[in-house]
Amino acid sequence: MNKLVSSALALFHADAQMRAADVAEALGRLSPVAAAAGLSKLPPDKAVAALDRPEFADAGLALAALPVDRAAALLRDMSADRAADSLAEMSDEDRARLLAALSPDVREALGRLLDWPEDSAGGMMTTEYVAVPCTATVSDTLRHIRAIERTRETIYSIYIIEPQGETLIGTVSLRRLVTADPAEAVMTLTRGRVPVSIAPDASRDEAARLIRRHDLLAVPVVDAQNRMLGIVTVDDVLDAIVEAQTERAQRFGGVEALDRPYLDTGFATMIKKRAGWLCALFLSEMLTASAMQHFEGELERAITLTLFIPLIMSSGGNSGSQATSLIIRALALGQVRLRDWWRVALRELPAGLVLGAILGVVGVARITLWQQLGFYDYGVHWALIALTVGSGLVGIVTFGSLAGSMLPFLLQRLGFDPASASAPFVATLVDVTGLIIYFSIALVILSGTLL
Repeated sequence: MNKLVSSALALFHADAQMRAADVAEALGRLSPVAAAAGLSKLPPDKAVAALDRPEFADAGLALAALPVDRAAALLRDMSADRAADSLAEMSDEDRARLLAALSPDVREALGRLLDWPEDSAGGMMTTEYVAVPCTATVSDTLRHIRAIERTRETIYSIYIIEPQGETLIGTVSLRRLVTADPAEAVMTLTRGRVPVSIAPDASRDEAARLIRRHDLLAVPVVDAQNRMLGIVTVDDVLDAIVEAQTERAQRFGGVEALDRPYLDTGFATMIKKRAGWLCALFLSEMLTASAMQHFEGELERAITLTLFIPLIMSSGGNSGSQATSLIIRALALGQVRLRDWWRVALRELPAGLVLGAILGVVGVARITLWQQLGFYDYGVHWALIALTVGSGLVGIVTFGSLAGSMLPFLLQRLGFDPASASAPFVATLVDVTGLIIYFSIALVILSGTLL
């Protein structure tokens, strides 16, 4: 065991509450076998505390490397959602081996969690929540909380259910509970409000929106008959959103999502994650060379046009990347839906025209200034060249804005993550199209003079 883990374990023994995350992060940097060795040196309660932390990367693989009895005991004491996540990381053989070593009730509870996709409310939920029947009093509820609080992930929201059928009929906060009359019926504390809930197949983004909109610490997950299945807590949502946003940011930068922190990712893995995208983008950029070959004759007759190709291409790519990043974020936050594509198009079309006109004016002013001050001689037809560059910028920036805003909708419609519309991909698309627009405009304006 390396010095990092030894140091973290020593700190954890001294202050378990403050150092659980440190130990989890340190163990997560090791290979599964080494992490399993680290877990074996911890007391069971402290090993569970480390395993329950999201900083413990590949916790499931570390558990699978432990003896079956030890791993099963740790899984039993872990929070249900983290235990299910750990099982999901294992191979089918290891998962079946550990599930068989668990008691039937634990095995059934974890099996229900494993049935749902990882990025759904059902996949994030935990079955460790506080529920009381609608016939209970405040005193009964507080007594129940004292008895089971160590086995529940959160006690700050109490769920009121029908004695028969587990149907959710109300929620009450711990704050409201401790200030109420002990003899009062707990059902009266709900004030008749319908509880906020979410379906198990809803996305984690929807769970995050509900928690944020209603200022909740947890949102109950219910089935079609409104029966309680579990809860999604705010910390689980934060962990999931951070992980999802990290993956999206990496994809948007033209990199396949990393499974581990940057410094813990092996050299070969890093090359594998980046090479595929780079090769795809390189092959796409070959279309740019093909487009320039198509206009080879025009380039020979008006070599001055080539001076502005980098300017034209970068402006179109930048406008496309701007639009793509705005729409991807709006889709993630639920500010726009798939059906809103035409509204976005109607906004981006005039926006692209105005932005292109602004850049066009700057481009024309630059050519005029350089010509008049003698910095560069663009020839007798410099005014037509300036008009070509200005008009080209209008067309290319408009196309970039429109294409960049529509690509995330297209990807989502096809079932892909909109974040796959990476900035390099958008820039490549606009580069090729931008050359065609630029030289087509040049043919119209400069025909009979330079062309």
